[in-house]
Amino acid sequence: MDDRITAHAAATLPRLTGGHLAKIIPLQGDASSRRYYRLRIRDGSVASLVLMELPGAGAAADEVTKTAATRLPFVDVQEFLERGGLPVPRIHHYDDAAGLLYLEDLGDTTLERVVAGAPAGRREPIYRNAVDLLVAFQRHGEAHKDGCIGHRRRFDFDLLRWELEHFREWLLVAERQAALTEAEQKTISEEFDEIARALEQAPTTFVHRDFQSRNLMVERGELHLIDFQDALIGPLPYDLVGLLRDSYVVLDDGEVDRLIAHYLARHPFPAGAAAFRALFDLQALHRKLKDSGRFVYIDRVKKNPGFLPHIPASLLYVRQALERLPSRTRLREILARHLPELR
Repeated sequence: MDDRITAHAAATLPRLTGGHLAKIIPLQGDASSRRYYRLRIRDGSVASLVLMELPGAGAAADEVTKTAATRLPFVDVQEFLERGGLPVPRIHHYDDAAGLLYLEDLGDTTLERVVAGAPAGRREPIYRNAVDLLVAFQRHGEAHKDGCIGHRRRFDFDLLRWELEHFREWLLVAERQAALTEAEQKTISEEFDEIARALEQAPTTFVHRDFQSRNLMVERGELHLIDFQDALIGPLPYDLVGLLRDSYVVLDDGEVDRLIAHYLARHPFPAGAAAFRALFDLQALHRKLKDSGRFVYIDRVKKNPGFLPHIPASLLYVRQALERLPSRTRLREILARHLPELR
């Protein structure tokens, strides 16, 4: 933390809250290069705010797709979601030049913390609420076709394919040092092309992109969305996979089946439940391959090893998805030769 943060907060808080800066507490961040601080406020209209420090000023922070951003995606998407009544943190102030956002403080209680160690009977109602929030998020995004930058970005073939390549580059080769034959390389590329093409052609919706237990805050018993700046149009089951195949909270098969049914009761799939489950499993294969590679990337490139313990859960989901997808037998056989977790 540098002096500019303290000086900026000290000068800004009286205008925002009528109070004064009492203390700055650095917070544990996410996998991005953003940094967060809790600002304790003395004699203000609120007791605290969260300050988000962006890695670069203004709209240049958009790193998701080829779509150029004319304003900061976090602000653009937050305003869109807030207009729809979605529970997102209020923005108290944004200083574009300084790259600083003053946000409502939703506390430190994530969905992950709430359900940690809880039996299925107690956590499943909470997950049903999360599914309901996801459906509300999707419906708002589907009802407004150009409501924010997320509607102008897509999970196209190139992005889907890049996420799969993340697995091969970082988990398979860099971490496990797999000596792939030329034939194996060719087959993996063909399989990845097919997966990316199938998901690109799948029915789409408005996608949060990281709808999981660490991005759902629980404040006064209610769920709130954070980390939504990468929203885009993508495959229908993408966010449901993020929630139910979460590398941080492993649900049992019965819970997953019931929660998928709960989702479909609120967001019916025209082709039927079996077709949706097949698409869900394909998306789970894609997403968890990417996650296992991403966790290695975060360790090696961003020097943050904190996600490495979650690779086993990611590969568990990969194995389960491959077992449910007979069309991906070639891929399963090759990956199992190099990854014992998939055997």
